[in-house]
Amino acid sequence: MTLRYWIPAGMAALIAIGGTTLVSVTHAADEKAKDGAAEKTDKKEEKKPEETVAVEIGGLKLKLPKSWKQSDATLPMRLATFEIPAAEGDKENGELVVSSFPGGGGGVDANLGRWIGQFDAEGREADILQGKAGKNEYFIVNISGTYQKSIGPPVLGKKKPEPGSRMAGVILNVDGGAVYFLKMTGPDATVAAQVNALRASFGGKSDGEEAYEF
Repeated sequence: MTLRYWIPAGMAALIAIGGTTLVSVTHAADEKAKDGAAEKTDKKEEKKPEETVAVEIGGLKLKLPKSWKQSDATLPMRLATFEIPAAEGDKENGELVVSSFPGGGGGVDANLGRWIGQFDAEGREADILQGKAGKNEYFIVNISGTYQKSIGPPVLGKKKPEPGSRMAGVILNVDGGAVYFLKMTGPDATVAAQVNALRASFGGKSDGEEAYEF
């Protein structure tokens, strides 16, 4: 004899067979709904790489995320300035400054030390790596803590402490060309979310980078 059981949608039942064995039965539609929900969650978590645009700045070619908006303002010692969109939870945007100075601007160690010195020593964390992007050598420093942000013209030397900040700074030595400085600053989460995009903009890769000490 074949026994048929009707199970209401969305419900599970326990069926006794021979008075001892219990079998759990779940409606097929319920399982299908669960699989569909899991699939939607997986798709929601997938994040496609942001579209980039090609930008040439003083001979330096970069591929920057489309959301980084270039400022029209002309400021001393800057080739270009870009606004970095704030990460979720941050109230302020970040900023990327691209510069280049005759003679390399004082050398790698001096500039790394200057950048690190722009953060208060207490609570400061800094990590420096060096790598190669094709024939170009680069150094990338990642600093977090309280940033002493310049206010007004640099010649006035006015600073404003900004706790919870981060800097991603790159010194890029272009083979047979100039030395470029890419300095991204802003709220910790905003900058941290864009470090890989900054590295990729000039062809850098985290694989193969080595710790650098000076």
